[in-house]
Amino acid sequence: QVQLVESGGGLVQAGGSLTLSCAASGTVLSSNGMGWYRQAPGEQRELVAVFTAGGIRNYADSVKGRFTISRDNAKSTVYLQMNSLKAADTALYYCMLSQVGRTYWGQGTQVTVSS
Repeated sequence: QVQLVESGGGLVQAGGSLTLSCAASGTVLSSNGMGWYRQAPGEQRELVAVFTAGGIRNYADSVKGRFTISRDNAKSTVYLQMNSLKAADTALYYCMLSQVGRTYWGQGTQVTVSS
């Protein structure tokens, strides 16, 4: 069993920055896929940035050049540095961890960008 705890969300003005953190507990391997999705009101959940099981970083086109995902395997923690935030980035951000046959989700952390 894996548990994910996100932190770092909040209210920020457009153009500002935030860093999200997600700490995983339980049986976590460095080879597990791990990353971030988001869901805005009335929208579907979408990929923001993830490490694949092979350790490759994938980003949504909408955040490339502005967001950076990083990972500390010793702490089983993944981070999302978000710069140049836009109102369109407002959403509930979910941490995700994938293992063979199962995907885990955190409770989500709210990011609100005021224009």
